[in-house]
Amino acid sequence: MRRILIVGSAGAGKSTLAREVARRLDLPLIHLDRHYWRPGWVPAGDADFRAEVAALAAGPAWVMDGNYGGTLDLRLPRADLLVLCDPPRLRCLARVLRRRRAHRATSRPDLPEGCPEQIDLEFLRYIWNYRRRSRPRIFAALRATAPTLPVVHLRTRRQADAWLATLSAPPVC
Repeated sequence: MRRILIVGSAGAGKSTLAREVARRLDLPLIHLDRHYWRPGWVPAGDADFRAEVAALAAGPAWVMDGNYGGTLDLRLPRADLLVLCDPPRLRCLARVLRRRRAHRATSRPDLPEGCPEQIDLEFLRYIWNYRRRSRPRIFAALRATAPTLPVVHLRTRRQADAWLATLSAPPVC
């Protein structure tokens, strides 16, 4: 496994898991939020973002977290493994609220400078409806672009910890 794609709802633990996987496997870490958002929560242009994601996905090794359904066709075929972080939506909502409190004055490490944590009704609805709206799109993209890609589906912290325990750094020659 040299290219691991981690997806899931906001608050599902994607970035935290990605950091730990990258550390354990000594792989480059890519937070797509850092590439999509500009200071002040200004989104990148679609064409520019797709080009940047294509270049990132072309790399020989990475752990990449982020949904961005419009680029799954670029990332899934390059990935060696898809990890779906899929805790219950109430846990995701609680994590987002906790994260907001913790980062109210600063940007999170997985976001660019100038993007302080913010929550609005649209964002909360996205989290609430993720399983019904967004998750099916991920599986559809998987079937369409990388049907043989292995998937690790993590629903609980215990499952995530157990899966992490199976990972180890490649041997040093």
